[in-house]
Amino acid sequence: MTAINRVISFLENLYPLAWAEEWDRVGLVLGDPAWEVARLRLAVDPTVAEAREAAQKNGTLLITHHPLLLRGASFLPATCGKGAVATELLRSQGGLWCGHTNSDRSRHGTVGAWIDLLRLKEAKPLEPGKPEESESFFGLGAVGELPEASTVGDIAELISRAVPATAQGVLHTGDAGRKVRRVAVCPGAGDSFLETATAAGVDLYITSDLRHHPALEHLESRADHSRVPALIDLPHYASESLYLPHLASLLREEFPELEVEVSSLSSDPFTGAAR
Repeated sequence: MTAINRVISFLENLYPLAWAEEWDRVGLVLGDPAWEVARLRLAVDPTVAEAREAAQKNGTLLITHHPLLLRGASFLPATCGKGAVATELLRSQGGLWCGHTNSDRSRHGTVGAWIDLLRLKEAKPLEPGKPEESESFFGLGAVGELPEASTVGDIAELISRAVPATAQGVLHTGDAGRKVRRVAVCPGAGDSFLETATAAGVDLYITSDLRHHPALEHLESRADHSRVPALIDLPHYASESLYLPHLASLLREEFPELEVEVSSLSSDPFTGAAR
């Protein structure tokens, strides 16, 4: 028998809760730690669709990147989205564990997956944080050198092939043929790191949720736009889904008796685009 608390212990060794931001809400959100686990399902968001899929098999622990609740809630009826998630999972004796900004700081989390995809050499964090006594601690975001020179367009194509397809796709600024060697990346919403990435002397900054004004002000900070890093923007969901297969591999190795799956459901809010 494998109980929820055994899986939690493994997850929180990879992604200690102390690494999360103070405002974050990470850890076991739903379920009894003593309940038996039959299946582990990994996803970016704890949506109603994910909860319903998890509830198809009793004893499924849903492991998501984003928390279910970042703000307080007084009512959770099954007729609202958050209430439906709780109802579906608890009725099937399942659970929900969330690892957000704590997993963002881990070499086994979102930032680690991007370092591996880009094959960054001598990668360092954009925001180091205090040193931790752990081989897996890294920090927020990463900056490093590509193994060989590339272009903005080729990097955008690489990303597009690696992440789930979305209506937005992968956007970039400027000339697709612009040469790139030094790169910064911040999985998830990262326009707060625009100045940090620029100060790091990179040719390209990759992130999500870039807003119009910060992105335009960044480009317009020089009359010659090639004097500032080019930008690649992709949907938040897509950028943070990249680490789930790696986590799934670690869980399969640790718990060979359990079924482990990565969700193929998209939680990107946008499903279409008119061109």
